[in-house]
Amino acid sequence: MPPEAISSLAFDYAAAERAQLCWTLGITEHHNGVDNVLALINLALLTGHVGRHGSGLTPLRGQNNVQGGGDMGAIPNKLPGFHDIERDPTARHMFESAWGVPIPSHYGMHLTQMFHAMDKGELTTLYCIGENPAQSEADSSRTHQRLQSLDCLVVQDIFLTKTAEMADIVLPASSSWCESEGTVTNSERRVQRVRRALSPPGEARDDLDILSDLAARLGYDWGRPSPQQVWDELRSLSPVHRGMSYARLEALGGIAWPCYDEQSVGEAYLHGRLWERDLEKRGSAAPFTVVFDDPPLDPITPEFPLRLTTGRRLDSYNTGVQTSAYASPLRFGERLDISPEDASNYGLKSDDRVRIVSRRGAIEAVVNIDPGLREGLVFMTFHFSEDTDVNILTNEASDPRSGTSEFKAASIRIEAIVSKPCEAGG
Repeated sequence: MPPEAISSLAFDYAAAERAQLCWTLGITEHHNGVDNVLALINLALLTGHVGRHGSGLTPLRGQNNVQGGGDMGAIPNKLPGFHDIERDPTARHMFESAWGVPIPSHYGMHLTQMFHAMDKGELTTLYCIGENPAQSEADSSRTHQRLQSLDCLVVQDIFLTKTAEMADIVLPASSSWCESEGTVTNSERRVQRVRRALSPPGEARDDLDILSDLAARLGYDWGRPSPQQVWDELRSLSPVHRGMSYARLEALGGIAWPCYDEQSVGEAYLHGRLWERDLEKRGSAAPFTVVFDDPPLDPITPEFPLRLTTGRRLDSYNTGVQTSAYASPLRFGERLDISPEDASNYGLKSDDRVRIVSRRGAIEAVVNIDPGLREGLVFMTFHFSEDTDVNILTNEASDPRSGTSEFKAASIRIEAIVSKPCEAGG
């Protein structure tokens, strides 16, 4: 990207009456992904595109209810409602009183830290709910070794994923979008009701029933709480959800947090306080953060001269478990997308088969020439890992704050595979 183009875009963004910065995993799946996001926040603060209708910062979620998972405390440093485990002892004690058990006063581990703990023998049992790390994690050969080293692996999922095939125990779960009752939270913080349309098939069970039975087996009798009872408990502990009764969610078609009481309809956008003239209402200033340019950790060299970035295609979902079972006219299997310039340099044409080699391993795939790619950049997905395990190539170097691996920047080389001529005779 020419520097002058970046500068021009920044000035156009600054001069716009309303503007939003939207990003996906192309920003965050780097060893310095947090700094990338902080740089965007700095730009938005500098230009005033925060706290106003039509302006803001919008991380687009790649999967349904990712936002809701974080809101409910499925992250290692927060309790439900964004209460910090280490920095907010008052909130921690509130949850201890409600749940009747002590809560550790230190942060838990994110996924990358869990894998490192497996390496050290400090983590020997894993309970995996709705996650498929055997196919989704970087440097998949090493990931498989770690999962196989566990004393016990439990997987709770709606499909028999590659991770589930490795498990000691598999708990068939319900598909939350049509076989469960509850709520879902989208990227704009809007909480909406989810209603059961079908019963789970066969031996599959609702996640809440599985967890309640497991708790009873471990000596904690939760009874049989309904989804609404669980939600009401959350409302009693999370101020930003307090005004969101099931009845109000139904009547209003969803509510965006924060919603502190039953007179509120939520907030369409955040950080409006930054524009208050009253200093007391404005509150503390939004901080800028110093960030540094830090290139990918997998360097481009004469031995590995191409930059591989990974992502998704429109027709497929994540590791392909939920989409590979049905046909799509848009789906062509895994392929290596390269620029016309690189194709010419390597003497390749579409549908040629090549070997793709990184510092961690090698795979084979067919070539697809993509005019939208610049010279030196190639693209692949991880939708078809049963046939082409692209994560054999990717780098598990991760951001120390988020734990996200550097999926977007591996260094590779490609080698043409020459077909052997058929031998004469019969």
